[in-house]
Amino acid sequence: MKAFRCRVCDNQLYVENSVCVSCGTALGYSRTERSIVPLDENGRYVDPSGLVWHVCANLNLSGCTWLAPLEGGQCFSCDLTRTRPSDDDLVGLENYPLAEAAKRHLIIELEALGFPVVGKDTDPDEGLTFDLLSSVEENVVIGHEDGVITIDLAESDAVYREKVRAQLAEPYRTMLGHFRHEVGHYYEWQLVRGDERLERCRELFGDESKDYQAEIDRHYAEGPPEGWEQSYISTYATMHPFEDFAETWAHYLHIADAIETAREFGLATVGGVAAFSTFRDVVTGVWIPLSTALNQINRSMGKEDLYPFVIPAPVLEKLDFVASLAKPA
Repeated sequence: MKAFRCRVCDNQLYVENSVCVSCGTALGYSRTERSIVPLDENGRYVDPSGLVWHVCANLNLSGCTWLAPLEGGQCFSCDLTRTRPSDDDLVGLENYPLAEAAKRHLIIELEALGFPVVGKDTDPDEGLTFDLLSSVEENVVIGHEDGVITIDLAESDAVYREKVRAQLAEPYRTMLGHFRHEVGHYYEWQLVRGDERLERCRELFGDESKDYQAEIDRHYAEGPPEGWEQSYISTYATMHPFEDFAETWAHYLHIADAIETAREFGLATVGGVAAFSTFRDVVTGVWIPLSTALNQINRSMGKEDLYPFVIPAPVLEKLDFVASLAKPA
C-alpha cells in the first residue's frame, strides 16, 4: 500500500480517509491516478485530462472513498459488488463496510501488480463480481465459481472470525485473506491456460481434475498428510490442487503488499518487487528477514506473530509460478 499525503497540506493520509484531519479538505481516491486527491466544495475532482469525477454514492453506506465517473453513481469497486445486505439487515450492513474496504484494497494491489480486473458488466462470461452475503439471512459458503466470488459478511466480526479460526486451528484468518484466496481461484481460471502453462501448474500443484468433493471429505476426515510442512504453505493447501494454488496466490499477495508498504514507509530500502528477477529472490532476500523482524516486534508487544508461516523450497517454486502470471503494470 502506498504512503499517501494530502496534496493541500502534505499531511499523512490513509486510503480510507474521506477528509484530511489536518486541513479539513474533502478527499477521494482516484483509481486512474492511484492517488488520494482533493475534492472541491461540491465533491468533485477534475483530473489532468479534464474529466470530472464525483464522490461515490456509497460513501456513507460502506465508507467508500473512491471516485465515480457519474454524479450520484458508483465507483468501479462498488460496481463489482453484485449483491449486498438488504436495507433491513442491520447486522449485515454493520459488517458490510469492512468487506468493501478489503475488496478495494485487493483491487488496488492486483492492478499495481499487473493483474487486470474486469467486471461482469464488461465481460459477462469471464469477468469478476462479488456476492457479499449476510449469514443473518441465509447460509453462506465462501467460494468462487465462474467469476463470482461469495463472501460471508459474518467474517467481518472479529469475535466470530477468531472463533472459526480457533476451531479450524488456523494460524491466520482475515477478511482481506478471504478475498485474496478466493480471487486466486478466479485468476487460476483466467490465466492458467495453454498446454505449457497448464503442464507446469500441474507439476507444482498436482492434477486439478481430482474429484473436489472427495478431496474435501478426505481432508476433513483424515487431516493433512504427514510431512505436509515440507511442500505446502498451509494445511488447507493440502486439500486439493485448486486450494494449493489459491493459498499460494494469497501468500504471494500478502508478501508483495507487505514489502511494498514497508518500502513506502522506509522499513525496507530495496527496490520494489518488480525490480527482482524472480519472486524467489524477493522471498529469500527481503521477505524472510523482514517478516522475522516483524514477528519479533509483535512478540515485543505480547502479540502473536504477524506472519506465522514457514516457506519451504517447493512453495518458493509455487510462488515463483504465481508471480510469473502477472503482466507489467
